[in-house]
Amino acid sequence: MRPKKVLGVLGGMGPAATADFLRLLAEKAPASCDQEHPQMIVYSNTITPDRTTYLLGKGPDPRADIRRGIACLHEWGAEVLAVTCNTAHFFLDEMIDEIPMHLIHIIDETIREARTASAQGAWLTSTLGTMKTGLYQRHAEAMGYRFRIPSPEQNIIIHDVTDLVKAGRREEAGRMYKKIIGELWEKEKLPVVCACTELPIAYDYTGLDKSMSIDCLAALANACISYLYAPENNR
Repeated sequence: MRPKKVLGVLGGMGPAATADFLRLLAEKAPASCDQEHPQMIVYSNTITPDRTTYLLGKGPDPRADIRRGIACLHEWGAEVLAVTCNTAHFFLDEMIDEIPMHLIHIIDETIREARTASAQGAWLTSTLGTMKTGLYQRHAEAMGYRFRIPSPEQNIIIHDVTDLVKAGRREEAGRMYKKIIGELWEKEKLPVVCACTELPIAYDYTGLDKSMSIDCLAALANACISYLYAPENNR
């Protein structure tokens, strides 16, 4: 069965995460040939101003580029929307009533997978922008879930890990991320939520047990596949 609905992917935030998301979609699709994979329109809008830089009061507002990306995808024929940036969902939550497509929400989907993997909670690791907004904490509270939060000093280093991935310095990112995760696990051995789309890539370079991480990109890909192939969306 080929899904009838067209998936729009608003990416470029960052490019490596977008590419990894597309790989996951191809791997997870229950398809036996090209024609059974979802039809997708991908807009890698790399000129979108950095979301965290804006939220920290140090850069331009990304809202116009996010709105333009959504409008382009809809105009080109997308019916379902996935955005491969966690921090961007702070702005998506603000403009949710304006979005003319069904949004697969990466925050909610990641929390669902975290809750399934570890009902007692998990460590939240993210960009400084995502942490500052309380985006994950707010959605988790609404869903009855609880996160453990790294120290402010650790959060700065975790944000630096995401920048290293964006710069293509993956091995260095993995070493830095592994050190921080080790510190967190000394306090409490709980899964680590990779709540920035660069962090699953960094985690792959830590050498740590994959079962101890919650991959936000995989959560988004799983939800997209479930929605697109659901019988009720293909009548």
